[in-house]
Amino acid sequence: MEELLYRPPFEADSYLLQVTKGCSHNKCAFCTMYRDIPFRVLSEEEIRSQLEQVKGYHIERVFLENGDPFCLNAEKLKGICGMVHAYLPNVKTIAMYASIKNIMTKTDEELAALSACGINDLNIGVESGLDEALRLMNKGYTAIQAKEQLLRLQNAGIRYGANVIFGCAGRQKRKENALATAELLNETEPYLIFTGTIHSEPGCPLYEDMKSGRFAESTVGEYLEEEELFLEHLQVDDCFFFGAHPSNVCRMYGWLMDNQEEMIHAVRETRSDLADRLDQIPQRGGEGALFL
Repeated sequence: MEELLYRPPFEADSYLLQVTKGCSHNKCAFCTMYRDIPFRVLSEEEIRSQLEQVKGYHIERVFLENGDPFCLNAEKLKGICGMVHAYLPNVKTIAMYASIKNIMTKTDEELAALSACGINDLNIGVESGLDEALRLMNKGYTAIQAKEQLLRLQNAGIRYGANVIFGCAGRQKRKENALATAELLNETEPYLIFTGTIHSEPGCPLYEDMKSGRFAESTVGEYLEEEELFLEHLQVDDCFFFGAHPSNVCRMYGWLMDNQEEMIHAVRETRSDLADRLDQIPQRGGEGALFL
């Protein structure tokens, strides 16, 4: 079976250039995307072969694939950027998935050099600012470490988008999760926040924990409560909030802080519309899509 290439929805117009297969961490408790795919770095010849196919195209944005290409060392990434610019001279931004652990492996000087090569707009699975949730999700770092590394990116001139998962601390810690995650993002100022709710598929540890009851999933109303609290405490300006993933109870998007009150109002309206289902555990389809 061909390996799927995953990309954020807002990279729909980017050229997808595969430089790795699988994910270098591949241990997140909720993820099955790369469970059966051994991690591998593509050769220079394999990367050049892809670029040859689009040589001469007017492409301004490239998104590197797959799992977390920012795991590559700085020299390797600079070499890939050099190839991209040689084949596609109009490229302005080279974006990719990344993790907090990927940033840790690079010096401040290396981050600045990568920024100068055009690397920007990293998409990072921050998930939560609460240590308990990070442990449950097996992210491999603490909230303090996340803050330190995201600020290092900021100092290097590299913007980042934060993926956030409502409910990943469990229903009992939903308020703490909302507040801690909002605080982390306020301090590190992402250019984009992408939200979803916790879900799992067969083949990952969280699926078994949810099935057995060891992990207590939030109800429809509790998901809304967590999102409302999160939105109320966000203080990030000039940041796009993308809450339209099908796993969200309230699907909406807008700009922080311009549309913040409207989005909070949308959450409250959704609570009113779903008044008869607030105590239910949501039913899901593919990619965690909710049936409401």
